[in-house]
Amino acid sequence: MAGHSAERVPLARLPSGVELETTVHTYDGADDGPTLYVQAAQHGREINGSEVLRRFHEEIDPDELAGKIVAVPVADPLTFDRVSYTTPEQLDSINPNMNRVWPGDEEGTLHERMAATLWEYATDADAIVDLHTGSPNMMTHVVFMENNAESRALAEAFGTDLLLSEQAGDDADVEWSERDFGGKFRVAATREGIPSITPELAHNKEIVENAVETGLTGLLNVCRELDMLQRSPVENGDWELARNHLGRVDATDSGLFVVESNHELGDEVAAGERIGTLYDPATYEVLQEVETDRAGVLYALTREATVCGGGKLLSVALLRD
Repeated sequence: MAGHSAERVPLARLPSGVELETTVHTYDGADDGPTLYVQAAQHGREINGSEVLRRFHEEIDPDELAGKIVAVPVADPLTFDRVSYTTPEQLDSINPNMNRVWPGDEEGTLHERMAATLWEYATDADAIVDLHTGSPNMMTHVVFMENNAESRALAEAFGTDLLLSEQAGDDADVEWSERDFGGKFRVAATREGIPSITPELAHNKEIVENAVETGLTGLLNVCRELDMLQRSPVENGDWELARNHLGRVDATDSGLFVVESNHELGDEVAAGERIGTLYDPATYEVLQEVETDRAGVLYALTREATVCGGGKLLSVALLRD
């Protein structure tokens, strides 16, 4: 393809001496324009974003492109090969989650070195899309930093049925810092002055057609929003705006969770609505009557019945005007 190149880029060196590499695709447009950086599979089991970039490669024509697109379909080969969310302790016990170490450190742990290498590509960009994949129990949505108008515009262009603004730093709940969210790629990039979004496409570990189509349409919409492609963004869901308050309803103990509500993901709920029951499967004792913690949009609901104490049962996002 004219205007397209692909290079193998070393990310880190394994103990055996083997170089850990990934592929970086570059699409140079026929006309001048902004640079968009896109990556997928920071978490190795989140593969729908990788499939989005393969189809994007087949769809995009550099002759019709203004500017440059840099795409990394497998940002974290360590977890991709293991179909895992984090890397094994033997390889990075300090920073097992790559999406907590940005902008990285070229002299740090494996994940920090990998992030530092990709950060060099990302900081040349005018906008960033970090493709992720939620669980089958989570509604497809796009996250952007609260009060960042340019990031919100990208989120609106990308689409999906739910846009989540996320407060950061001192504006956020203490949980935000406790979970090291300041090291997320999107957060680090936005703080660097680069508008960034994180689409969370439904499902992981399997290619799900509607998730991939949503992602592909959304990514093309971002290119249109940035005037890298002609035409205006097309419809990609009927989005509602909500705030990700990071709160969630967790299991108070281990047991079986039975969903007893007819609510589906995306439904509006009131505070205190009964959703289900957690009980001891051996004694039949009721351990927890599970209710919504606040009013808003039900965007995550665990359907796997066997849960451990502290595990997430449901999440509600706060509706915004």
